[in-house]
Amino acid sequence: MKSNLQLIAEKNRKEEQAEKEAIRVELDNQATSSDRRNFLKKAALGGIALGGLLHLSIEDTVAQTTQSVSRASSPSDLKITDLRFAHKGGSGLPARIIRIDTNQGIYGLGDIRDGTDQRFALFLKSKIVGLNPCNVEMIFKVIKQFGGHGRQGGGVSAVEMALL
Repeated sequence: MKSNLQLIAEKNRKEEQAEKEAIRVELDNQATSSDRRNFLKKAALGGIALGGLLHLSIEDTVAQTTQSVSRASSPSDLKITDLRFAHKGGSGLPARIIRIDTNQGIYGLGDIRDGTDQRFALFLKSKIVGLNPCNVEMIFKVIKQFGGHGRQGGGVSAVEMALL
């Protein structure tokens, strides 16, 4: 037999789901205009839906607000799989951007600074592939020896930016 708290929580979840569905139907309706009054009405409905979370415990609130977050990723299994380079021309110094990809579809972007040649960043690819990008300090210790003053540091700087 369920306790009273569980029954109340279940009832509240059903009410919140019904409110959420009503809001979704209202927003998806093509006849809904986008005037100020309608905006205020939508904002009020959203506030009511969020207000429904106030009675929940912290754990339930976190679970409710993060229910659409993908749980398939595992940070400890995250590995760098590729480092790519893109060149964007323009006035002044051309922009050179690197992209670090991971095995879970997450990527980071970094700017190769001061017009440095992209080969300084691409040289670091063999040093970082297979490492966990969450451990920025360890990766920096591995690649900092290939940086230095002047343009050699542009590649190391770009990799560090992409990891953060």
